[in-house]
Amino acid sequence: MSAVRIGIVGVGLVGKRHLDAMAQVALVDIAGVVEHSADSAAYARERGIDVYPSIDAMLDKGRIDGVIIATPTPLHVEQALCCIAHHCPVLVEKPIATRSEDAARLVQQAEQADVALLVGHHRRYNPIIERAHRIIQDGQLGIVRGVQATCWFYKPDAYFDAAPWRKRQGAGPISVNLVHDIDLIRHLVGEVVSVQAQATPSLRGFENEDIAAAVLKFESGAIGTITVSDAIAAPWSWEHTAGEYPVYPVTTQSCYLIGGSEGSLSVPDLRLWSHQGGPPDWWSPISATSQIRASADPLVNQIQHFAQVIRGDATPRVSGREGLRTLQVVEAIQHSAQSGERIVLPGVAE
Repeated sequence: MSAVRIGIVGVGLVGKRHLDAMAQVALVDIAGVVEHSADSAAYARERGIDVYPSIDAMLDKGRIDGVIIATPTPLHVEQALCCIAHHCPVLVEKPIATRSEDAARLVQQAEQADVALLVGHHRRYNPIIERAHRIIQDGQLGIVRGVQATCWFYKPDAYFDAAPWRKRQGAGPISVNLVHDIDLIRHLVGEVVSVQAQATPSLRGFENEDIAAAVLKFESGAIGTITVSDAIAAPWSWEHTAGEYPVYPVTTQSCYLIGGSEGSLSVPDLRLWSHQGGPPDWWSPISATSQIRASADPLVNQIQHFAQVIRGDATPRVSGREGLRTLQVVEAIQHSAQSGERIVLPGVAE
């Protein structure tokens, strides 16, 4: 079997993580990068990687089987469309786009051209989430009725001073951070049909919010709550509980609670709670068992999956439509927080 040749557009923080992940996957070669920053281009050349001035140039000369787009979000759609025009499978970093209308256009073009479009919600490839999803799908919780998700952490002033755009409208934790958690909750609990949200302006005087909360209604009838803040000193976020990315200190806490008629599950510690010796009964003892799961880098798993899709051995685990749907839920939360109205998601029946 010949190696799959993958190119990367953008060698910033996320692009470098993709390069590191690709180096760990057998039968995957780094075919080249598109990068305009002199420092990032030099970083690639020092590793013997060809640097191209544009996607067209890389696809024309680099014998590319697939492309990963790891540039700022406003560039995602047009760059992905360029790959689709070349009939090249593409994995676009999350969020798929800045607006759902643009994401929908991208998804439609990919489907019409029959070109694989994946979105880089890499947490779905984490063995923790794979195990949690299996527990829920196997019915070990019974009928899922509720979910609580917490995304609390404290970003220091230096984080905002280093990039002043982070202080502006639209760059608050709803759009920057919540997209990851919404995608996981959708994956685990099911489709969201409506949201009702509130947000509070930043205490630091920035244009955006620093805390928001939403009530989610799911297609199954389950109800969820989710809160996000970048101004709370707390251990309850995926970053601080999953141990997925070493730059974040790890705690022993969890950030998601998923409850059903037969039991409940905390994530990411994977403690499965159920009543012992009979049917559920609040007067009977309840205890937890810790679930066993594998250990692997989700970014490496994602690259392996992308290679399988390119070879035609798999269908996208996180398709363009999945990325679009997650973005639509985040947009609904933003609109509800601004208007105070309950927002029904498009294309669903309550």
